[in-house]
Amino acid sequence: MDKRRARLEQWAREVRGVADYTLAPASADASFRRYFRFTDAAGSCIVMDAPPEREDSRPYLRVAADLRQAGLHVPEVLAADLAQGFILLSDLGTQTYLDALTHGEAEHAGRLYGDAIDALVRLQAAYPSPETLPPYDERLLRDEMALFREWYLERHLGIALNTDERRLFDEVEDLLCASALAQPRVAVHRDYHSRNLMLSEPNPGILDFQDAVHGPLSYDLVSLLRDCYITWPEALQTEWMARYLARAREAGVCDVAEAEFHRWFDLMGVQRHLKAAGIFARLNYRDGKPGYLDDIPRTLAYVMRACARHEELAGLGRFLATRAGVAS
Repeated sequence: MDKRRARLEQWAREVRGVADYTLAPASADASFRRYFRFTDAAGSCIVMDAPPEREDSRPYLRVAADLRQAGLHVPEVLAADLAQGFILLSDLGTQTYLDALTHGEAEHAGRLYGDAIDALVRLQAAYPSPETLPPYDERLLRDEMALFREWYLERHLGIALNTDERRLFDEVEDLLCASALAQPRVAVHRDYHSRNLMLSEPNPGILDFQDAVHGPLSYDLVSLLRDCYITWPEALQTEWMARYLARAREAGVCDVAEAEFHRWFDLMGVQRHLKAAGIFARLNYRDGKPGYLDDIPRTLAYVMRACARHEELAGLGRFLATRAGVAS
């Protein structure tokens, strides 16, 4: 048993005031955080371990309070010790959307995604003071896309870009930044997808929101519908996008033409998926988490389909197909 786990267990036991309990791993994520399920006679709760030298837990507490105020179903913070990096949370259950949809619940996808879309619109419409969140600005957008060059192309594939290829990526990144920054700005969860949505009552339970930012309208919907961990037919994506637009208009979140929103959505997806592929490669080489490499082909397939739909991205599509070996 590692020393941090022993300290975490002692802290949780003292907070709960019990001697008879079990503590078992609940989940881990792509950061340095990890989670344990603490179960005693009163029920179960989740203990988050976020080493303070690696993770600042203050944003988690702030965003959790704001999301609950907006009427969203997120874990309740029961106790926190920021000096040690321990947080005790209510338990939203054991079944993520991804688990449910890949183990017998796929026929209920329409209901689950309808719930997720309604919750997303509530987040965008009711989040108190979204401008207090960190800005999803041009610097952050470009820093994220740089991960693709550094970790996927250079580190994973061993590709050194020539002058023309660097110019191509500069032009693509200019295009993607301009599109993202032209969109209405809302509260953005930033990882609103099937691994962070829980099958719960009320549905969905929402996790992993500590990196929320103030940014582009389409970002979270891209995360949800063009998920790096599960793929849906484009006809379903279009149907769910129409539901989102109808709900967003009703809530006063946006009033944008469907064609313009579709373009924003496509280009935002390219930005997100280039970033994600870079992060997945970094998780392998820097953090020793090779499992994420399996998600790169699905992630880049979204990019290739968007490149086929937009002439401005045709050069990127050709590069990915010929130099990076991405299937079209």
